[in-house]
Amino acid sequence: MYQILTLNKISPSGLDHFDKTKYQYADDIQNPDAVMVRSASMHEMELPASLKAIARAGAGVNNIPVDACSEKGIVVFNTPGANANAVKEMVIAGLLLASRRVVPAIEWAQTLKGQGDQVGKLVEKGKSQFAGPEILGKKLGVVGLGAIGILVANAAAALGMEVYGYDPYLSVDAAWGLTSSIKHAKSLSEIFDVCDYITLHVPLTPETKGTINSESLATMKSGVRILNFARGDLIVDADMIAALESGKAAAYVTDFPSDALIGCKNVIAIPHLGASTPESEDNCASMAAQELIAYLERGEIKNSVNFPNVEMSRSGDHRICVIHRNMKAMLSQIANECSQAGNNIENMLNKSKGDYAYTILDVVGDMDAQLADKIAQIDGVINVRVI
Repeated sequence: MYQILTLNKISPSGLDHFDKTKYQYADDIQNPDAVMVRSASMHEMELPASLKAIARAGAGVNNIPVDACSEKGIVVFNTPGANANAVKEMVIAGLLLASRRVVPAIEWAQTLKGQGDQVGKLVEKGKSQFAGPEILGKKLGVVGLGAIGILVANAAAALGMEVYGYDPYLSVDAAWGLTSSIKHAKSLSEIFDVCDYITLHVPLTPETKGTINSESLATMKSGVRILNFARGDLIVDADMIAALESGKAAAYVTDFPSDALIGCKNVIAIPHLGASTPESEDNCASMAAQELIAYLERGEIKNSVNFPNVEMSRSGDHRICVIHRNMKAMLSQIANECSQAGNNIENMLNKSKGDYAYTILDVVGDMDAQLADKIAQIDGVINVRVI
């Protein structure tokens, strides 16, 4: 029976995917085959020898020691797109909040409590201080056209905005999902030069950290409005605050409050509500569970951040799953061990991702009890499973 450790409260919509005759899940499993996690940090956790996979019910994996997992042959999954609609809706709300000064207006209205019959007159007299532009016809730059960015771009276009999209890694499948009116920006500088609003939808990497800084802000239109529902460190807080104070930027809407940002004029700091919907939690949990089931039962990988996607229809009597380093002559050595054990390879698939690779072999014939151990002894092999 497969043992699943849950490190956070996981939606029943996800847990219900596990066949209770094959799986046991709880928050106190001692030797888990897999972990399901949302936001709990695993960086201080000792990774047990039994652990084969971790599924993050969400997109970001900052709370998981991915490098350590790769070295141990532990496949780390995330759930891209499962929370995309929830985040898209918050971004659209953010566009309106950035324009119409709704938040400070609401805060001001609260100060009128106790004014009795004068409230109506005070509202009419004071409302002009909160006037802001409509988004219709304005230019929006969408940086990153993944699952969320595409939905944001399409929704903004439907609201009448002129949308520019930038993503140097845009896939063909993703491109098919874009509304035809979306303009393809060839560089970030094009986005910065022409857009009235800019929204970020890229992962946090060493290359993307601090994408919005004093230098990039200097190239933007005066009065630019910036939205960040991706990761806080994509923007340098001090530089953003300086731009707001000088008037270079008119508003900053972020789902990642920091001590420096809270209380700053024209900063709308939202407490990370982007994916906080019951639908999103259900979708993420369901996708995470399905990813674990496919890997544990069939050896298939989809949406892994550290190993390649591998899917192969099953044939033969046994399936051998080998996680190994991306090295020359690895396949020939694995195939040779199978041949010497008397197992004919019916089908085989190998894919790599960076320094690591994954090989599935479907073999026919009685399985030599020592075959997995012999493959494991090959230099560069990290672990072997027989399903």
